[in-house]
Amino acid sequence: MRAQQPAAHKGAILAIVLLSYFMILLDNSVIFTALPSLENDLRLGAGELSWVQDAYTLVFGGLLLLGARAGDLLGRRRVFVFGLVVFSAASLLIGLAQSDWWIIGGRALQGVGAAIVAPSSLSLITSSFPAGRERSRAVALYGATAGIGASLGLVVGGALAHWISWRAGFFVNVPIGIAMILLAPRFLPESARSQGRFDAFGAVATTLGIGAIVLAVIESADTSWTSPVTLGALAVGVLLLVALVVNEARAAQPIMPLRLFASRIRTGAYLARMLYMGAMIGFFYFTTQYLQDILGLNPLQAGIGFLPMTVVNFAVAMAIPRITRRFGETPPLLAGVALTLVGMFWLSRLDADSNYLLSVAAPMVVIGAGQGLVFAPLTSAGIAGVRDEDAGAASGLVNTFHQLGMSVGLGVLVAVAAPFANDGGAAVGAVSAALTAGAVLLALCLTVCLALIVPGDRARRRRLSEPPAHFVASQATATRGGSATSLDAQP
Repeated sequence: MRAQQPAAHKGAILAIVLLSYFMILLDNSVIFTALPSLENDLRLGAGELSWVQDAYTLVFGGLLLLGARAGDLLGRRRVFVFGLVVFSAASLLIGLAQSDWWIIGGRALQGVGAAIVAPSSLSLITSSFPAGRERSRAVALYGATAGIGASLGLVVGGALAHWISWRAGFFVNVPIGIAMILLAPRFLPESARSQGRFDAFGAVATTLGIGAIVLAVIESADTSWTSPVTLGALAVGVLLLVALVVNEARAAQPIMPLRLFASRIRTGAYLARMLYMGAMIGFFYFTTQYLQDILGLNPLQAGIGFLPMTVVNFAVAMAIPRITRRFGETPPLLAGVALTLVGMFWLSRLDADSNYLLSVAAPMVVIGAGQGLVFAPLTSAGIAGVRDEDAGAASGLVNTFHQLGMSVGLGVLVAVAAPFANDGGAAVGAVSAALTAGAVLLALCLTVCLALIVPGDRARRRRLSEPPAHFVASQATATRGGSATSLDAQP
């Protein structure tokens, strides 16, 4: 691999990676507050409107591990730049869309670009910053970007949709993308290419398996969990993922090395991230509906309604490197999940007559503080102890479980809310039910952290505090030798 970049370039490397990742996350949520304007402009039906988001989610989730492996084989910088080209071109196409097939196709293409950029961005950080304080700070900022990008997207999407057009939320990606494409080759280090075969079966099984499960969840929200399409897609997805596990255990260079799951910390981080994101996507989706449909706010006002959370999230996320240096990563993670759980349950108690400040803004502040604490240590846990050759795969798994949590979580929460939404005028009941279910997901997330990440972290600290085995053996030998000499010297 090439030598480490000079220290003067570290800031540029981090800025390019984080801004590119932020752009992707922004588009994951900017669509929510813009949906009503988009629906009216293109005259989309309910099914077509759902596919504007689902096409992106389906492709993004299905191709993440493939994108990560491509970076390992072809060079992470090269693949990162290619992903930016695809994402920027797709954003331009979406902004110019004149029909349903055009915008849905553009969103699918955008998902391809996102699936390439997201894992490459995290693996570029692990390969550009040496283990220790520098990497911890870079990963903390990457994790903070994950939280801030999602919440700020609602504000930006609402403002642009109200003042300009829903299209502006996608056009803004084009100049940012072009700037990153031009700067990346100059500052980003290129990784050494892994030698060996491409795991073709693993790539196909991963893409189609995850894609089928996401499709099943999407279909369940539109129809039911018992519909033939839902059950068929779910069965195909499970079979393909089982075949993937069998194949990865035998493959010489697997696309998803099973050794990554040998660590309790990493396994816990993947599962916790999926549960946490399932709750958070429900929070964004249903709270946006409450603000616009129940409180009657326009897109700009709804976006501004999320500012209490966004501001607190940003402040806590900026402080997280100092917090983790002082307390370690596990205590802030547990505190963050617990705070998010309290805020979510508090928010779920709202009704049609709720006061915004007490029933919405106040719990949002608690949720924002929790989210600011969670993402950085959760991201660090997902790549803890990985070798450089596994950096791409580990990064891909972090983002895969992130995206799976969003797609599966939203499908589950929409299904929970559906019976209440069908009662005439009971939309508030649907929002409350969905947020309550989100609180349950957060309780499960906290349980996973306590059952896997905490004991795994304790075991790791114990190993680090113990002297190496060869040192213990040499000390024992020296002690025995010293004692013999002393005894022999006695009269």
